[in-house]
Amino acid sequence: MKGSRRVEQRPSKRHPAPVEISNLKIRQQDAALILDEPQAERSDQELIAAALARDTSAFGELVAKYQNRLFGALTHMLGSAEDAKDVAQDAFVLAFQKLATFRGDSQFYSWLFRIAMNAAVNFRRKNRSLGASIEAAKERIGLEPTDQRGDTSPEQPLEQAERQRLVREALSQMTEEFRIPLVMAEMEEMKYEEIAELLKCPIGTVRSRIHRGRAELREKLKRLLKNEEDL
Repeated sequence: MKGSRRVEQRPSKRHPAPVEISNLKIRQQDAALILDEPQAERSDQELIAAALARDTSAFGELVAKYQNRLFGALTHMLGSAEDAKDVAQDAFVLAFQKLATFRGDSQFYSWLFRIAMNAAVNFRRKNRSLGASIEAAKERIGLEPTDQRGDTSPEQPLEQAERQRLVREALSQMTEEFRIPLVMAEMEEMKYEEIAELLKCPIGTVRSRIHRGRAELREKLKRLLKNEEDL
């Protein structure tokens, strides 16, 4: 059209199109990392359910959660860290195979410990030469988790390790009749009823063995401490 001035259109500045949140798919664990929020630790029941649903990593979490505790208890009972390691591995394999039979009427660790006890009995039957391995216990110091608090003095870990060594040595000198129920009661904090059920003996017998075991352990520790002082 004559007289009309052509208006030159300049490209306008365009803002990026808004992102639709509904189209973003962020996994829950990724979101937790983005928000810098720690993930909640799954309970034993949740881990068991996941493991039964073929999530093998869930059973791995159960192993990581209880392996140190079980290993420590078995070391005290068997008197050898090497034997305890073998029995603990057998116990976890059996627990995985029998996981579907876990009814949940007790704590998972109690159920696992029963399996470990049976595995230890079978191990002893196959290895009659199994005895109190004092030298093996001496070489393995600090099997239990140590106190990681920053207010401990440099001498405390050494003192703790020395106490553990002496207790292990004293326990290894005791007969299984008194050592096993004592470890269950004092270190695993199991009830007498549970110990009686596992050992298949009356509660009165359990009480008597624990009482005698404590007295015997005290005497052996006194002797060991005296020997250490005389050196």
